[in-house]
Amino acid sequence: MSRRMIIAGNWKMNKNSAEARDFIAELKGKADFSKNVEVAVCPPFTSLQAAASAAAGSAVKVGAQNMHWEESGAYTGEISASMLAEIPVSSVIIGHSERRQYFGETDDTVNQRVKAVLKAGFEPIMCVGETKEQREADKTEEIVERQLKGGLQGLTEEDMKSLVIAYEPVWAIGTGLTATPEQAQAMHDFIRKLLSKLFSEAVAEAVPILYGGSVKPGNAAELMAKPDIDGALVGGASLKADDFAGIINAC
Repeated sequence: MSRRMIIAGNWKMNKNSAEARDFIAELKGKADFSKNVEVAVCPPFTSLQAAASAAAGSAVKVGAQNMHWEESGAYTGEISASMLAEIPVSSVIIGHSERRQYFGETDDTVNQRVKAVLKAGFEPIMCVGETKEQREADKTEEIVERQLKGGLQGLTEEDMKSLVIAYEPVWAIGTGLTATPEQAQAMHDFIRKLLSKLFSEAVAEAVPILYGGSVKPGNAAELMAKPDIDGALVGGASLKADDFAGIINAC
């Protein structure tokens, strides 16, 4: 079946409001939006409003990089669904490896955040992936299976219609290393088969699975040509309009 192709840019802790506006204006002139590819950018919280205003009326969607599971309360530094709804955003990245590594995210908190994102009517982009040490210890499938089962705990088949998964091998994020198209395809195939066991074959066939990890204009087409790779969650290359447009156009 035909799944959505999604190219999402994770800007991480980069770009102020003026830079966000300039980037989107430049992207509009360089990316080919006539193809069946959904495009999203995920700026820092402080640049979301500017990005959403600049993207209004265009094919560019705007997502957030995180969201708390509670609606309000004593959660210093966190952002709630109603705050994001004011902007508004269309998607939220959940469980990125940097959130897990630096900010104590666990499979359980990822699960709580995913459920809150779904309840709010946004699209969660749930990240999974192994470290270099875990891959070298031949634990890649074990780690990704644990993250998937934990993050998707309690979700229904209906919930899964609104969910996107991003497979990001941690060893390939910001390192210049990239999983070969064959390595990436093998893991995407593994994830899809696991979704079939956890939910159903219909769910497995419908859920878009993105690849993340040093995706560039030069390797995007070869990666996206694989049958189970449905797009990319792009880090560093999403900060330059030329590079990000190049990835979009390669799809």
